[in-house]
Amino acid sequence: MAYTNSSLVSYTKLSPNHSGQRTHSIDRITPHCVVGQCSVETLGNIFAPSSRQASCNYGIGVDGRVGMYVEEKNRSWCSSSNANDQRAVTIECASDTTEPYAFKDVVYQKLISLCVDICKRNGKKKLLWLGDKDKTLAYSPKSDEMVLTVHRWFANKSCPGSWMYARMGDLAEKVTAQLGGDTSGNQQDTAYPEKLSSGYYRVRKSWSDAKSQIGAFRILSNAKAKADSNEGYSVYADDGTVVYSPSGASETPAFQPYLVSVNISDLNIRKGPGTNFASSGFTGVGAFTIVEEATGQGASKWGLLKAYKEKRNGWISLDYAKKI
Repeated sequence: MAYTNSSLVSYTKLSPNHSGQRTHSIDRITPHCVVGQCSVETLGNIFAPSSRQASCNYGIGVDGRVGMYVEEKNRSWCSSSNANDQRAVTIECASDTTEPYAFKDVVYQKLISLCVDICKRNGKKKLLWLGDKDKTLAYSPKSDEMVLTVHRWFANKSCPGSWMYARMGDLAEKVTAQLGGDTSGNQQDTAYPEKLSSGYYRVRKSWSDAKSQIGAFRILSNAKAKADSNEGYSVYADDGTVVYSPSGASETPAFQPYLVSVNISDLNIRKGPGTNFASSGFTGVGAFTIVEEATGQGASKWGLLKAYKEKRNGWISLDYAKKI
């Protein structure tokens, strides 16, 4: 087929990091979170070096502008899956740097518009979110269907973050509505069904604050109503993912530990998150698990080492660590 590119693009900086023309026609869209409120120019600079070994088809900057880094005809290196990237248009979206990696509304609205544009140009009338990896990867889309996939299905990552993951069904429904398609399939296939056969939708101020829970429901609409009537509460799935956050809800899912690599031998381990706390030793070179983040003097962010979790006195500057 003849491939085209989006007319919504306002900035182009083509990356060398791609595999050439696709071996599969486009029938998937994979939104990602950048983990940074960056511009389309910054994204272009990130993907420009061949040493980066990563790219995406499109990016949406913090101001809602769209950048193109790999033409749609080519397979980007974005989702840790050759099979997925061969058939998906990949989109990096500016986001917060910590969970739930929320997008600004201008970014989310442009993501909807870009998905509509991608679907139209590729002859699709419906965008599907099936909400389950095995079900999605086994599904053969009809000629007029596009399917949503996520990076976390192919790698040990939270991408696209809990904020966007909780909105994948909403994205599919809004795009399909603008395409004039039938949205009933998305209602049936949503990641968060109206009625659960097992488990509960839990209404809490935060996932980590179990004592704040004021209800556990099998019916989603009942859980939403409970959250709506109690300011500051959200609905969580049993895995801690935010299912629904009404206006006024403020909390995010529980922090997810992650690995970092340290390549210097003299990185201080401090008794608190800041250079104003005394050093208790050095990490040495290696890989370490971060179980909590904090802001403090002398670094943009501090991380608590797993070995010091109980006493909370082992913090390192994350400016000198690289997330694995």
